[in-house]
Amino acid sequence: MSILLVIAILVFLIVAHELGHFIAAKISGVKVEEFGVGYPPRAFTFGTWSGTEYTLNWLPFGGFVRLHGDVGEAEHGPGTLNGASRLKQALILSAGVFMNAVVAWGLFTYAYSIGVPHVADEPTAETRLMVTEVLPGSPIEVAGVKPGDVVVAVRDDRNAAPQQLTPAAITQFVRDRAGKELNITYVRTGATSTVAVRPAHAVISQTSNEPAIGVGLVLVADEALPFGRALIAGLVRTTQEAVTIVDRLGALIRSIGGSDSSLIKSVVGPVGLVGVVGDAAQNGWGYIIGLTAIISINLAVINLVPVPALDGGRLLLLGVEAILRRPAPRGVVSLLNAFGIACIALLMIVVTYNDIARLLA
Repeated sequence: MSILLVIAILVFLIVAHELGHFIAAKISGVKVEEFGVGYPPRAFTFGTWSGTEYTLNWLPFGGFVRLHGDVGEAEHGPGTLNGASRLKQALILSAGVFMNAVVAWGLFTYAYSIGVPHVADEPTAETRLMVTEVLPGSPIEVAGVKPGDVVVAVRDDRNAAPQQLTPAAITQFVRDRAGKELNITYVRTGATSTVAVRPAHAVISQTSNEPAIGVGLVLVADEALPFGRALIAGLVRTTQEAVTIVDRLGALIRSIGGSDSSLIKSVVGPVGLVGVVGDAAQNGWGYIIGLTAIISINLAVINLVPVPALDGGRLLLLGVEAILRRPAPRGVVSLLNAFGIACIALLMIVVTYNDIARLLA
């Protein structure tokens, strides 16, 4: 079931991404030769409308649009991508990323409107303190706490506890007890567990001089929001997740080639995503909707990375052509695309290896 869910999520989000390119191309007057669900070989054709062939293909891992006169092809003139203005080309290339952002916003809005857990400002009888992040190698990770767990109690060796179960109160409680054993009680899928951890320095690189256990916490509530509030909350959540993902992606890129390999090891690929989706499914469809929104934002951000073969790389090349006032040589474009595909393939191999290593461990 988890594998089928992963395939369904990826197909939905990639087809939505390609639908963005499709709509922008139609509006810009660029001919769309084919809109395909899945990847070739072709299974069958739904039909042809307005010059576009709609197909279903055998490899169920996404979708694609085939534009007339795309990069690497010789066609020019009216109706071709190469023949369109650079502004229209940029809009078409950006539309997939925009569509993924809109999908994420819509999913978050729907989730909030049906009562999926969302961030609360103040603790009440209905709020819960949820783990949102566990730093690799931290005391809390060693203890076995995972994102999604709900913290219900924190006590030290003298049975003292924070005045409130809030992120700020627990952060201060931990900072005041460096090296002392803390007992953390949490709930996971209905089962209650207690683990012992010791706050240590250098757990969080930005505040290495302060004791920490390496956990991110947030207050969540389950009440359904009115549509207007859900719409605003969904937009805020989409923006927050995008900023977080950009920040983590930047940290990952900076770490490549360095001695710290923990960041690349923490990246989850398609194999690891099966486990993540399975964990979300145990908590209900609302969690799957939220996770799908986060994956959609990841796709949007990754596609903007200026690597050849991705939308970001093609936008960068388009900008260079605009500055030089002439098209880039087709041979150079082909070499850059091949290099980009090779880099992406290498990254996927590394990420998949790490996924399998985690499963074996």
